[in-house]
Amino acid sequence: MRSRGSHCIGSLALALVVLCGPRAISAQEATGAAPKAVQEAPVLRDGSHDFDFLLGTWKLHLKRLVNPLAGSTQWVGFEGTGTYRPIWNGLAQLNELEVDGPSGHIQGLTLRLYNPQSHQWSLNWANSKDGMLGRPMIGSFDVQNGRGEFFSQEPFKGRAILIRYVWSDITPTSVRFEQSYSDDGGKTWEPNWISTMERVQK
Repeated sequence: MRSRGSHCIGSLALALVVLCGPRAISAQEATGAAPKAVQEAPVLRDGSHDFDFLLGTWKLHLKRLVNPLAGSTQWVGFEGTGTYRPIWNGLAQLNELEVDGPSGHIQGLTLRLYNPQSHQWSLNWANSKDGMLGRPMIGSFDVQNGRGEFFSQEPFKGRAILIRYVWSDITPTSVRFEQSYSDDGGKTWEPNWISTMERVQK
């Protein structure tokens, strides 16, 4: 024989099931809640051969802005050659550049290194005048647009600016390279080094 207290507790529990059960179910159905699917990490494209188009010897037509980020429109031109050869079975590349113009002789090199973990390239420039590697430019190619973009942040005249390299207009016999600076966080870019290249030999 149940006591009156037990009967009251049982009645209360039944009332809660009746009132709350359907409400909880309908809320779940209304939101369309479902078990979350495990999201797979995107498969990164192998870009280790993105710079193969540069291998060989090229004739360079180069122009350089005399005074970047100062409203200058004065450019100087250079002519010369660039040679590009693979290292580490293509995971790295060495580019030697030699050009001459009214403002003198430029001798430089770029060491390009591919990171198979990040699927990005680092571009490391050095000038024979100081024999120092600069800060690496990091980036990759968008193969659908045929364009490679590489970025870094460096000091310039006492303040930090952004630097961008762009490789574009790539064909078997020609290519365009552009270096630009930005002092407004990448909102605008001012080109200051433009090189159009014509293949001499592979």
